[in-house]
Amino acid sequence: MKQNKILEKLKAKRTKCIVYTRVMGYHRPIESFNIGKKGEHQERKFFLERASQINAA
Repeated sequence: MKQNKILEKLKAKRTKCIVYTRVMGYHRPIESFNIGKKGEHQERKFFLERASQINAA
């Protein structure tokens, strides 16, 4: 089944997910951002921190 068909089939069971981000020391929902701030948030680059050399041994 294609992903779109699966999503349509399970649409009734889905709920809205509110994503928060930390801004100036407190947490705010992204949906309350203005258009410019939403664009900045989409351009952010996420990374995974590698294990330090101390913990690798």
